[in-house]
Amino acid sequence: MKGEARTTVNAPADRLWSMVSDVTRMGEWSPETHRCEWVDGATGPAVGAKFKGANRLGVARWSTTPKVTECEPGRVFAFDTGSTLWRYQFNDRADGTSTEVVESFETHGPALLELAYAVVFRGRQLQKGLERTLRSLKTAAESTT
Repeated sequence: MKGEARTTVNAPADRLWSMVSDVTRMGEWSPETHRCEWVDGATGPAVGAKFKGANRLGVARWSTTPKVTECEPGRVFAFDTGSTLWRYQFNDRADGTSTEVVESFETHGPALLELAYAVVFRGRQLQKGLERTLRSLKTAAESTT
C-alpha cells in the first residue's frame, strides 16, 4: 500500500527539512505520533540513526523504533518503522521563496489479515494523516517566516 501528499510552503527547503528531521518535534504536526526521541546513542538525523516514536489513534496506543534510511539536508528525510517506509522530499520552487514538500509512505511485509485491514481501512486513514501533517507543517513553518 502506498500514499502521497504534497503542498507548497512559503519557506526555504533547508528550514523545512530541519523541522521534519528533528523527530522530537513530529508530535507538533502528526495526527498519530505524539512523541519521539533519539535512541541507541543517536542525537540527530543521520542514516542509520534510530528513534522511538510513541503513537496514538483513538484508544489505540503503540510505539515503533524507526531507522533513518535517507538523510540529505534540504532535500530528503526518510525512515523505516519496520512495516512502513516514510519519506519527506523537499523541492525548491522556481520563485526561490517556497518549497514543495512531498510526504509519502509505503507499507511492506504485512500478513494476509493485516493486508485486508490495510486495504479497507488503514490506507484512507494514512492518506488523511499525510494531508493533515502537511497542513500543520505548513502552518508552523509559515508562522515563523
